[in-house]
Amino acid sequence: MSNKYFLAIDIGASSGRHILGSIENGKMVLEEIFRFKNGASKVNDKLVWDHESLFSSIVEGLKKCKEIGKIPTSIGIDTWGVDYALLDENDKLIGEIYSYRDERTLSVMDEVYSIVGEDELYNRTGIIKQVFNTIFQLYSDKKSGKLAKAKTFLMMPDYLHFRLTGVKKNEYTNASTTGLLNASTRDWDYEVIDKLGLNKDLFKKLYLPGSEVGMLKDEIAKEVGFSAKVVLPATHDTASAVMAVPKEDKPLYISSGTWSLMGIETQKENTSKIAQKEGFTNEGGYNKSVRLLKNIMGLWMIQCIKKEYNDKYSFVEFVDEARKVKDFNSIVEVNDQSFFAPTSMIQAVKDYCKKTNQKVPETVGEIVLCVYTSLAKCYKKAVEGIEDITGEKYNSINIVGGGCQNVLLNELTAKHTGRTVITGPVEATATGNILAQMLADGTIENISKGKQIIRDSFEIKEIK
Repeated sequence: MSNKYFLAIDIGASSGRHILGSIENGKMVLEEIFRFKNGASKVNDKLVWDHESLFSSIVEGLKKCKEIGKIPTSIGIDTWGVDYALLDENDKLIGEIYSYRDERTLSVMDEVYSIVGEDELYNRTGIIKQVFNTIFQLYSDKKSGKLAKAKTFLMMPDYLHFRLTGVKKNEYTNASTTGLLNASTRDWDYEVIDKLGLNKDLFKKLYLPGSEVGMLKDEIAKEVGFSAKVVLPATHDTASAVMAVPKEDKPLYISSGTWSLMGIETQKENTSKIAQKEGFTNEGGYNKSVRLLKNIMGLWMIQCIKKEYNDKYSFVEFVDEARKVKDFNSIVEVNDQSFFAPTSMIQAVKDYCKKTNQKVPETVGEIVLCVYTSLAKCYKKAVEGIEDITGEKYNSINIVGGGCQNVLLNELTAKHTGRTVITGPVEATATGNILAQMLADGTIENISKGKQIIRDSFEIKEIK
């Protein structure tokens, strides 16, 4: 039995978890030891993250390791992409850490594209036009004057690692979401950075997953009751989730959560006209691979609807309500801007159906079914897009992450795409995070062996 533990701190837009991983009898065993809430909130009319609450939750979770007597060999944090912290010459945070759903970027997108054209930017960076891209956020900070005092740029997990260790390291997979990396060199595109008048010195050396950051700072080690090293996982949560896709050899996947990220992992970027037209982005993966994928709004819509009903219904009850519905076929375009951050998601769905002359959903079941069917049809379109771009055919879709537990959505996906749906593992992001740490440690010798262990360790289901 192994007594080597690896701690994944997996932070999403609505919650975070501390999950310990170990190898026992040739299988990976996960144990969730701490969970905490996360969420962006309005401060002075700006949507920002409560980074102090986040960091104190990270420390609280570390204390749990000591309490249960399972001290990790290493620790790694993953979060969503695109958001970042700016530090001054004294390593103090400048202002707030904005949420990607804040609207400050809307006014600068056209200006950025007047400096570097949309086609040129996609050709260079492989990142598709999205209102929340870091490139637009940073340009907004430049215009507001916030960037003037900045000496260090750290993506969200880089900043949290820095708070734990005092060491500043930019990790590749999260940096790849910025729209400032060159797709072919896999390094910062200093020409684009220069054209936009951003300070080149902000963008430091990039480190790959598996690199050591440093040991916990003395005061943190004292507070939590132990010392451990911090190791970079694939700090972008989707990159970690893709590591945990059990199938090998460029499988088609959906990392299903707040967002549905659908794509393939490949060794070569694709910045072709057709990839751009179909809305595919090129992000970084483990060992400098490329995740050619499409951002689809995902279960964010369902999460918002659940909140609007004051959590009266569980996700399972939502499925039950949707199954009761007969003869309701209205669908929405899930990536429409109206669903990005509406005051009322329910109203946004109704308004879209009304605007497109479809039957307006009224019951809980109709609203939920409308969203699930719309997602499944969006997946169908994305599969066809990937096949057009790559010239390859895909017979199955691997769905990983929390959303893979949604049986109705899985069934609708199989039905509308005509592909076999393979689901699991559920805790894909934490599994991939732990896998990167185990690979760095030598506990697992290579990624292929890691995927075999994942297949042996977790329940994987098929839906035809």
